Amino acid sequence: MSRTRSVPTLRFERALLRDGVRLLASVDEVGRGALAGPVTVGVVVVDLLLGTAPRGLRDSKLLTAAARERLAPRIRRWAPLHAVGHASASEIDEFGILCALRRAGERALALLPEPPDAVLLDGSYDWLTRPAPTLFDAAQGDEGGDAWPGYRVTTRIKADLTCAGVAAASVLAKTERDRLMVEMDEQYTPYGWAINKGYATSEHRAALRQVGPCL
Repeated sequence: MSRTRSVPTLRFERALLRDGVRLLASVDEVGRGALAGPVTVGVVVVDLLLGTAPRGLRDSKLLTAAARERLAPRIRRWAPLHAVGHASASEIDEFGILCALRRAGERALALLPEPPDAVLLDGSYDWLTRPAPTLFDAAQGDEGGDAWPGYRVTTRIKADLTCAGVAAASVLAKTERDRLMVEMDEQYTPYGWAINKGYATSEHRAALRQVGPCL
């Protein structure tokens, strides 16, 4: 299937809904491969009453910045139950990328007015479900706090290309993270975050060599 021609639909998500799920949280993340900035998780809740996705919806990586900005408000109107969560660069450094992803996902899900019955993740690995706690976790204070509700999690490779809810979540996550990076660029100007959004462009790497990391 061509990445440029694929049109995501709700077919797979509706199949999960017909299998006893009332509210399905379609989830995607952005920022995982960046050198700077947070990792961000978008959530779009799908139910059987949700209509056809907005025209032009694609995985955020296949859209221009302008197209994503035009789509974001249409996605919010189309799927009123949505949220975006972040985990900071310091959390990534301290706890690792998978734990940071989990924290961002938990924060996004906690913002929903009603918890979903199940979660659909892009990819082949369930990074959302908390692992069994260890004595080391308790000593470090990681994954502590109130008990987090377990979810029925389904993973699907290339869900961002084929599943409309996941593609929509990727657009919401990408536009919000990009806005954060533009705001941060005003404080950390040498790195060009307004343009590269924290990713490893040649200009960003050159700035790191010249002035070093900001923290």
